[in-house]
Amino acid sequence: MSGITLAMAPRSEPDETTSSARRERNQAVVGVMGPLRVIELQLVAFIMVFSASGLVPLLDLIFPALASAYLLVLSRFAFPSLGTTTSTSPSPEIFQGGRFFRIYVVAGTTIGLFLPLAYVLGGFARGDQHAVRSASPHLFLLSFQILTENIISGLSLFSPPVRALVPLLYTVRRIFILIDWIQNVWINKTLPANALFKDVTWYWFGKGLAAVNLAYFSVNLFGFLIPQFLPRAFERYFREKSEVNSKLAEDKHSQAMNRIKQTDKKTE
Repeated sequence: MSGITLAMAPRSEPDETTSSARRERNQAVVGVMGPLRVIELQLVAFIMVFSASGLVPLLDLIFPALASAYLLVLSRFAFPSLGTTTSTSPSPEIFQGGRFFRIYVVAGTTIGLFLPLAYVLGGFARGDQHAVRSASPHLFLLSFQILTENIISGLSLFSPPVRALVPLLYTVRRIFILIDWIQNVWINKTLPANALFKDVTWYWFGKGLAAVNLAYFSVNLFGFLIPQFLPRAFERYFREKSEVNSKLAEDKHSQAMNRIKQTDKKTE
């Protein structure tokens, strides 16, 4: 999430040995997580459930449509694809992560997706509608973000800046949602004086989960996406654009020279 799908492979072109090793790793990942299409269908199922449940505010329901329309406009007019790869080939990755980055990603997946999902399911089981309503908007937008990243990363129709803006836009919106979640569980929710131990544990679990999510995604936004991921995407895009323009200029120069030589031969 937040660039996870877009940020896991090297920027340089791999050699044959690296490609073979990567294929083996990908096969192992597929064996554990299932095909990407299955994951996408699961995300669509989450999105449909949250949409139909009435647990997500209207603004958050329409946000993915507005964000997608904005990204399409940027892709068409501001940062069009340079066409350096075929339209059906996967887009080159923007950011290469080491072991620490992968641990950071796994931690984010656990904190941002698995634990909130368990919190929502636990809220349904306990009849705690307050907990369900507090965490559902975050899960809804996060599912949409991961789905959008998966789709865009599989196409070369979108340039690196457009792809980098997907996690940025969604994370900015989710920061405000997480602030609302903090307010709901830290201010608007109280425990009765004679609460049982399990109720106290559940109460503080919700508080801690909301606080950890806000802290993690704030660091992700201000420590990774803005200062590292987004500039690298623009750097790559304008470097490739410069290379394409240089090649076009060389081709035009060669064609002009050929025409001059042909004209000289005809004159002779």
